[in-house]
Amino acid sequence: MVLLHMDNDCTGEGNSIGKAKDLARIISGSIGKRVTLYVAPHCMNQRRISEMCGIGFQCVICKILMLRVAKGLCALVDADAIVTGESLGQVASQTLYNIRAEEHGLGFPVLRPLIGLDKLEIEAIAKETGTYGVSIRAAAPCRFVPAKPVTMAGISRLAEECGKTDIERMVDHALRNTKEAPLD
Repeated sequence: MVLLHMDNDCTGEGNSIGKAKDLARIISGSIGKRVTLYVAPHCMNQRRISEMCGIGFQCVICKILMLRVAKGLCALVDADAIVTGESLGQVASQTLYNIRAEEHGLGFPVLRPLIGLDKLEIEAIAKETGTYGVSIRAAAPCRFVPAKPVTMAGISRLAEECGKTDIERMVDHALRNTKEAPLD
């Protein structure tokens, strides 16, 4: 199993990588197999989106980048699919319209085992697997979340916003700088 953490911390002060490592250790123990955690830089890409694209599209374009980086990592480690923890409607990037738009053109399987569960059901699973305590630890929030995120991104309008920046170059930068994070 391979895990990918997109590091959004622009200051180096947050502890998101520490949380990701702790979660990876718990998952490894839970499944009885070694997992590998990769960390991809995401701050520069987030900043570029915020500077070049419509502010409401920040979260949707961020998710497009994350999926494309995950797809690239899958190719490098010979993985067959991306698995996310998304739950329908929990946040702006997880509306049905936005999920459809974000995945448009990806051409790679994205599995969402939690998609139909509500927050309480997901919390119960996290408590059962031992990840809940780590998940709720304080961490720096994403500083790029807009006040009014788009919740119904159309594919053509989203393509127009993505066209304002070089998505492929951003994905390439993230992949070239993705590092395995030691769990020991």
